[in-house]
Parts: sequence; C-alpha cells; structure tokens
Amino acid sequence: QVQLVESGGGLVQPGGSLRLSCAASGRTFSGYYMGWFRQAPGKVREFVARISWIGGSTYYADSVKGRFTISRDNAKNTVYLQMNSLKPEDTAVYYCSADRSSQSLILGEADYWGQGTQVTVSS
Repeated sequence: QVQLVESGGGLVQPGGSLRLSCAASGRTFSGYYMGWFRQAPGKVREFVARISWIGGSTYYADSVKGRFTISRDNAKNTVYLQMNSLKPEDTAVYYCSADRSSQSLILGEADYWGQGTQVTVSS
C-alpha cells in the first residue's frame, strides 16, 4: 500500500522558514515524479514544485521560484520542501504527490497523495 506522509508544517512569522518532509513508502519510486501542492481556504489546490526521483530535475511555480527549494533523499525515500522568505499568502495546507508523468502531476492528476500538513504564516 502506497503511503505519502507529510510533516513539518506549523506557524511561522512572515519572512521565516520551514522545511516540509514527505516520507514515501509502499513501492519503488524510481521513475516517478514527486511534487508539492497547496490549498488555501476557499481556493483551488495549486501546484508548487516537483522533482524527478532519478536525476533530480526540478520545476517550480512562479509564485515560489527563488524562495522554495524541492529536494529528495533517495536513501530515505523522502522528499523535502524548503520554504524561505515566507509570506502570509503562502498559508495553506501543503500536500505531497507522486506520479509517473510530470504533466499529470503538475496538472493535479497524480496517482498518489498525502494527507496534507498545515502551514500558517502570520505575525
């Protein structure tokens, strides 16, 4: 059974940093793309970033480019999202996802999803 378990969310002041983790289990993810999405109250879920499990190529939404960094640790089967210079508009539930297709993942049609972790940016 595939599981994606996010952790690391919390309350942070504007300008602060957080690192989210996504622990993946239940299958071999080589050949997969791993991604992060977020959903703010009253808004649709939006793509944040994705990384290829092999090779580590990355792709970001314009809204987070230069502030967020996605990475992975193959040995730990874990994907990370380092978030710096956080803004109140980054407040959302952040979800981890996985799919064999980069396009499907970016479009929000990934095969696998985690349960989400709350990030709140507020003073």
